[in-house]
Amino acid sequence: MSKKRIIVEMGAGNDLHGGDYTKAAIRACDDALHHSSMTFVRTLDIDKSKLIVEVMVGVQKPEEVDLAAVEARFPIGKVKVSAKKGGLDVYDDSGDDVAVIASAAVVVSIQA
Repeated sequence: MSKKRIIVEMGAGNDLHGGDYTKAAIRACDDALHHSSMTFVRTLDIDKSKLIVEVMVGVQKPEEVDLAAVEARFPIGKVKVSAKKGGLDVYDDSGDDVAVIASAAVVVSIQA
């Protein structure tokens, strides 16, 4: 059996104060999720537990992303989250505060 990609969604999220990479990553994933309505899952009677959900999040400090917290945002499927170098950190003029911007790609596949 081969895996077939059925959905690709992108999202962006941020944490405007505090530099929380997990918060920004979750918001990026929520943004991607809110762009999709997978009504075909119900219409075609696809077993939700068989969906393969691969999530890639890009932030400047991927090691600071709580992958389990990001994974918990996804309501269905076998979810795997990875964090990679990406996104953007924007420091204020004083250098005391950072706005963290994250990007996310969510790929949903099924075994065909």
